[in-house]
Amino acid sequence: MTDPSDIACILLAAGEGRRFGGGKLLAPLDGKPLGLHTAATLKEIPFAAHIAVSGANAPDFAGLGFEIVAPDADEPALSASIAAGVAAVADRDIAGVLIALADMPCVPAAHIHALIAAFEGEPVATIVEGRPQPPALFGMRQYSDLRALSGDRGAQSLLRHARALELSAAEAFDVDTPADLETLRTTSLKAKPSLGDD
Repeated sequence: MTDPSDIACILLAAGEGRRFGGGKLLAPLDGKPLGLHTAATLKEIPFAAHIAVSGANAPDFAGLGFEIVAPDADEPALSASIAAGVAAVADRDIAGVLIALADMPCVPAAHIHALIAAFEGEPVATIVEGRPQPPALFGMRQYSDLRALSGDRGAQSLLRHARALELSAAEAFDVDTPADLETLRTTSLKAKPSLGDD
């Protein structure tokens, strides 16, 4: 069975947050920036490396122990962030990479551990209401495909036939707009398993 120490975690946090109006990951949620909720959950898992692909409008991931990588400034699409993260770990002795999104603060650590337990070198996706998506694991054999992606659809094309583990829509909630953030702020903390204190 794969161990977290065989996997590098890549947290994608370089988006401009246009639908939010900018500065999305810095917006406060339960006493700390939105982006640090996901980061705190991932940091508790003993990955071989914790990488944050982030830009100017990002919280202090380095303060949580993440290595910071910047995407290609000439290519702001999501695919460029994935390529930058994979490039940062491509020469390391690891079995694969977990790709996670910083605007999904409710994904529980138990789900990440389940993805790792199911990983055997081929992609393992999260599936929400029939749709495969991150967090997702990829093996070394997918590195070249990940680095060759283009556009803002990320790695969805590589997940169509992947093994997938189900996650509820509430746990997979992602923040795109101020209204989404307000939904989280007004929801009971009992319904947000990953939003407790560090």
